[in-house]
Amino acid sequence: MSVVDAPGHEALMATMLSGAAVMDGAMLIIAANERCPQPQTREHLAAIELAGLKNIIIVQNKIDIVDEKRALESYKEIEAFVKGTVAEGKPIIPVSAQHRVNVDAVLQAIEENIPTPERDPKKPPRMFVVRSFDVNKPGATIDELRGGVLGGSIFQGAFKVGDEVEIRPGLKAEKHGRISYEPIFTEITSLSAGGKNVDEAQSGGLVGIGTYLDPSLSKADGLTGNLVGKPNLLPLTRSELVLEVTLLKRAIGTKELVQVDNIIKGERLLLDVGTTITVGKVSSTKKGAVTFELARPVCAEDGARAAISRKIAGRWRLIGYGIIKS
Repeated sequence: MSVVDAPGHEALMATMLSGAAVMDGAMLIIAANERCPQPQTREHLAAIELAGLKNIIIVQNKIDIVDEKRALESYKEIEAFVKGTVAEGKPIIPVSAQHRVNVDAVLQAIEENIPTPERDPKKPPRMFVVRSFDVNKPGATIDELRGGVLGGSIFQGAFKVGDEVEIRPGLKAEKHGRISYEPIFTEITSLSAGGKNVDEAQSGGLVGIGTYLDPSLSKADGLTGNLVGKPNLLPLTRSELVLEVTLLKRAIGTKELVQVDNIIKGERLLLDVGTTITVGKVSSTKKGAVTFELARPVCAEDGARAAISRKIAGRWRLIGYGIIKS
């Protein structure tokens, strides 16, 4: 089961909108000591709706730092906020995470409201790279060195220790004055899931993949945004995206609820595709299909989602999403 609470813009957009296939459900966490909705809360709920998620739990957190009157006011604010949305009628659970109040109720709600779907382990395995690490300590000897580690969520198939894998788009390279990306090939040396070493990891939840990669490549999230799979079974790397775009009426995350204008040729927008964050320059707009030239290429299939954000008052704000077309 994959349940995501993503508090920041980049993590939220990458994992929720364009990575909806990874998630079985979502927890919308709202602080009882703040008026609801806050701009960020609007953005989170919009992302849930745009991602097409139906299995939702609402957590009313921090009830330990407000009195009973405010807790009830907050509860009513949440009910009013979600009315008419995909979250209407979903369980709202008052919680104090610090004092572990109602944590058991949250776990029960997850079991009852976010069922684990049936998955086909025979499909070609694929994983979004959310983090990447160099796990070696300073001063380690050559014999002690370990290869780079990839962290992410398998959304299809299964990986086994000993599997050869391909990583796309891969490494940035310059040839004849032109920038390109070359895929990386390596072997899985270890798998970690649920805090334990395993021989095989299937889709759902987070996993750490140990490899033979030079750790200098994976340190400091150097490989975040890549897609991992079996060699020659991954989608092609795209330096251009054609999106069938759906725009929101209002930009999400702004207190003023700024109206969203149409996308125009030449403007630069932020795109979240899988775990890849890239800037796309609009090269054409025709009948709802918008073509972007990407600053950083992506590895994605037709039909995948991309979150679209525009810079408003100095910050990237969600304005819609697009479906990748061939």
